[in-house]
Amino acid sequence: MPARAYWKGQIRLALVSIPVEIFTATKSGAKISFNQIHEPTGKRINYEKVVRGVGPVDRDEIVKGYEYSKNNYVLLDEDEIEAVKLESKKTLELVQFVEQCEIDPLYFEKPFYVTPSDELAEEAFIVLRDALRASKKVGIGQLSVRGREKLVAVKPCGKGLLLEMLRYADEVKKGHEFFRSIPDDKPAKELLEMAESLIEKRSAPFDATEFEDRYAEALLKLVEKKAKSKSSKKVVTEVEETETTGGNVIDLMAALKKSVKEEKAGKKSAPKKKSA
Repeated sequence: MPARAYWKGQIRLALVSIPVEIFTATKSGAKISFNQIHEPTGKRINYEKVVRGVGPVDRDEIVKGYEYSKNNYVLLDEDEIEAVKLESKKTLELVQFVEQCEIDPLYFEKPFYVTPSDELAEEAFIVLRDALRASKKVGIGQLSVRGREKLVAVKPCGKGLLLEMLRYADEVKKGHEFFRSIPDDKPAKELLEMAESLIEKRSAPFDATEFEDRYAEALLKLVEKKAKSKSSKKVVTEVEETETTGGNVIDLMAALKKSVKEEKAGKKSAPKKKSA
C-alpha cells in the first residue's frame, strides 16, 4: 500500500514553483503502551467527562476554553476557532538560506521526506536539491498545515529532500536557567586527557541500526512469558543496580584508568567488523 502524503503543494524559490509531496519520515517502531485494567474483573477502565460538584456531563455540553487568569476562562466554540485558522496554503516559500550548523538541535522537532509530485516537477526538484547540496545551505520557510503555521528547514537527503519542522523560539527553554548552579571550575589536566582518550577509543561513524530499544524488547518478552503461563503471578527478575557514590578525584582517576584499560583489552580481543 503506497504511503499517504502528509501534505501536497509546491515549494517556491523566487519565481520557480515545484509541485511536491511530503511524507512522515518516522514510525512508532516497537513502542509499548499499556491500558489500565480493573484487576478483580480484568476489564479495561473507561473514563468519563466529569465536572467537580456536578458529576458526569454530556459530550455536547463541552466547549473549548482558554485560561487567561487563575480559574477564569474565555470560552470558544468550533466556529470561532475555525474562523481564525490560517488558510491552508499550498505553497512553501523558501525565504532564507542558512548554514545547517547555525540551527541549534534544540529547534528540530520532526522530520519529513519531500519528493516531486510528478515527472514534470523532477527537473526543477533536482536543480533545487543539488543547488542546496553545492552551497551547503538549508532553506527556511513556513508551512501552513491543519490550521497552523510551522517553521521548517529543507535540505538534501539522498535523491530527495528532508523537511524538518522546527520549534519557534518561544517554545524552547534557555539552558542557562538549568545550568546556573554548575561551578566554573576547570578539570585537572590528567583527568581531562584520560576522558578524551576514552572518547577517542569509542569514536565511530553513527549507525542507528547498531542500537536497539532493550527496554521495549524486555517488556515484550515479559508479556509473552506471562501470556504463555496464563497466570497472574508476578514474574520479576532482579536487576543489579550500578553502585553510585559521591566519589572524589582519586575515585574518578581510578575509574577512568580502569575504563581505558578495559577498552584497550576489548579492542585487542574483539573480532574485526566486516565493512558495510
